[in-house]
Amino acid sequence: MTYQSVTMTIMDSPDLPHLPFDRRAWPMGGLLDYWTAPDGWPIRRYRLGSGERGRMLILNGRGDMIEKYLEVIQHWAGRGWAVTSFDWRGQGGSGRLTPDPMCGHIDDFAHWIADFKALAADWRAEGSGPTAMLGHSMGGHMLLRALAEGAMPPDAAIAVAPMLGLHTAPMPRWLAVAIAHAMLALGKGEHQAWTQKEGSERQRRMRQKRLTHDPERYADEIWWRDHSRDIALGPPSWNWVAQALDSTRTLAEGDGLARLTVPLLILAAETDRLVSTPAIRAVAARIAGARLHVYGAEAAHEILRELDLVRLDALARIDAFLDEVAR
Repeated sequence: MTYQSVTMTIMDSPDLPHLPFDRRAWPMGGLLDYWTAPDGWPIRRYRLGSGERGRMLILNGRGDMIEKYLEVIQHWAGRGWAVTSFDWRGQGGSGRLTPDPMCGHIDDFAHWIADFKALAADWRAEGSGPTAMLGHSMGGHMLLRALAEGAMPPDAAIAVAPMLGLHTAPMPRWLAVAIAHAMLALGKGEHQAWTQKEGSERQRRMRQKRLTHDPERYADEIWWRDHSRDIALGPPSWNWVAQALDSTRTLAEGDGLARLTVPLLILAAETDRLVSTPAIRAVAARIAGARLHVYGAEAAHEILRELDLVRLDALARIDAFLDEVAR
């Protein structure tokens, strides 16, 4: 794949009136560029905010792209944080790892852990002050796994609907593991694990309900995907599925989480249909001092992209947590 080196600064103007946040436009004053991984792979990155309050690193979920979280990036930048977010290798604007541009593939989650640790080291060197890291879904798994493996902790960590187990129901987990590894044995590791058809309004509504109760924020994601097809991504590969099942089990059964001392806030949704909330509860119970808040049926998987009843509550909880522990 050919990569284009892009640096884009969105300039603000004092003559512009204050307008409601446009979720389908890049905020003024941000910097979109590429960070280069140690092996030369270009990782698309976005930075926004003065940093007067501190610095925040946001880790997106599987299949996500920076654009989905511009609203929360703007929120924390507006509170004085210098916010950095990025697209994981193989998704968003950070290229692909198979010939199929819609397949979310990775050979080994360890590659993402290595990317995160290297990027975080450079991020730390960019400034001083309190540091916070927030991971959503797969990003939450990567954050906790890296910390459990000894990565330098921030002053505060937040995991939102972290992937600490997959929601495989009604299929038992052991059967999901067996099927994934059987597909690897058949040489299907780089193939999409399932189809994702969104051609009809009904199909889109079904996917939306798994992610958020907010049809407008869900429509924003589709808008970005339709207008920037190079950032669009579909289902994961069978190898990703196998890695996710194996990595979550290893993290849960290891002793690294029990050694964590970083102040940690975890937000989850009781009716999450993508990640396992029982697994989140079990992991939270093993981490001394971890704070867990579980929303009810009012929240789906994407808590920070939910209807305002949930979204604003989640932001308030995170802000109060940061004000307390990241000083």
